[in-house]
Amino acid sequence: MADPKGFLNHGREVAESRPVAERVKDWNEVYVPGSLLPIISKQASRCMDCGIPFCHNGCPLGNLIPEWNDYAYREDWSAAQERLHATNNFPEFTGRLCPAPCESACVLGINQPPVTIKNVEVSIIDKAWETGDVTPQIPERLSGKTVAVIGSGPAGLAAAQQLTRAGHTVAVYERADRVGGLLRYGIPEFKMEKRHINRRIEQMRAEGTRFRTGVEVGRDLKATDLKKRYDAVVIAVGSTTARDLPVPGRELRGVHQAMEYLPLANKVQEGDFVTPPISARGKHVVVIGGGDTGADCVGTAHRQGAASVTQLEIMPRPNEERHPVAQPWPTFPLLYKVTSAHEEGGERVYSVSTTHFEGDADGNVQWLHMSEVEFIEGKLTPKPGTERRIPAQLVTLAMGFTGPDKENGLTDQFGLELDERGNIARDADFRTNVPGVFVAGDAGRGQSLIVWAIAEGRSAARGADRYLTGASELPAPIRPTDRSLMV
Repeated sequence: MADPKGFLNHGREVAESRPVAERVKDWNEVYVPGSLLPIISKQASRCMDCGIPFCHNGCPLGNLIPEWNDYAYREDWSAAQERLHATNNFPEFTGRLCPAPCESACVLGINQPPVTIKNVEVSIIDKAWETGDVTPQIPERLSGKTVAVIGSGPAGLAAAQQLTRAGHTVAVYERADRVGGLLRYGIPEFKMEKRHINRRIEQMRAEGTRFRTGVEVGRDLKATDLKKRYDAVVIAVGSTTARDLPVPGRELRGVHQAMEYLPLANKVQEGDFVTPPISARGKHVVVIGGGDTGADCVGTAHRQGAASVTQLEIMPRPNEERHPVAQPWPTFPLLYKVTSAHEEGGERVYSVSTTHFEGDADGNVQWLHMSEVEFIEGKLTPKPGTERRIPAQLVTLAMGFTGPDKENGLTDQFGLELDERGNIARDADFRTNVPGVFVAGDAGRGQSLIVWAIAEGRSAARGADRYLTGASELPAPIRPTDRSLMV
């Protein structure tokens, strides 16, 4: 145990954020560089090394949290990063982007603020990169087997790295022009600078993983041809079919899906554009959807100089604290969150539904009409007399995703079976109905968290390795049927 009295002697401290007025003028990460390391040993000491560490149940990767907390407390950074990498290929991703279900399950959180597990995690891995402890793990021998991984998001990258280290020759196919999937083009730079992706890709290249960008399997390359080239295929294309809003005025210019808007902003940071083709500058922006993608749109609009930003959510505003009966510990509660983007301004409106959009004579959106809603007999129903309109010159739809892309031909060309939710069906080994073809991440699970995507990639890699060699020593942290610990 790190410090038997740590949780008594020290309160919870989190990463310090840069002032709003400063950070909205750039795209750098919102936190003050280096602000965590001076406090992280004390924060790690708050871990009680529980007899039954429920943080393990909260984390689908099975991260060895009490162990690397102890090493961080003792400032044994090399041992800490080894324990961290034992279960997680990319802790710098999860340490920045995961909503930390591990913290919701922290035993200390029963009656105190939980351990800052995410902050400890990101401190360990950032220190490891700084000291050179993160090095390529080149396999001792090659198996002679080949694997194609379709998609380079967190699930695809995790599967590719595991299979490469197992000795297989792995090629990752990505339809975008750069590797990273939603990590690259869906996550704004202020949440995770892309240098973190770039150095992981270089590590993977040094280990032997190959990358093929600008190739969309199903359109640019037939799935049947790909399967002939490789001994196994892992599909990790994500859940990219965005939920739409079929209301009058949807066709007006200025109404975009979030994943039309966010990638263009990221491409400016990559140097592809001087200014984004879709910009919030000087406009009244409305974001429809109250989740993380919506918050990303809010923060992006702030940095582009929006005149105003309003975020709409059809559900009621969540509670600010865990309800002991409805959302008991150690479940992952749905709580009211104030992200860094929300700290920067804008208005959040709950329990409202968009009825239609109104445009000008040139076909550009100008107004959004909405009404309040309430639950009546279990259904969200408009409240009479609450209709109103707000200015909207740019609207982004961030209402979630409904499954993998079915229009590019990939699922049909492989002959894949789908489950009742439209995701790619798989068995206990993450195998599809097609021999040698596996599926990992949101394409099989449905829209989920980054930590689940990495766990899926690791588990699917074990299934593919066992298919190729008859046995596998790779870890499989989850089963396809496992779900978050929620009520």
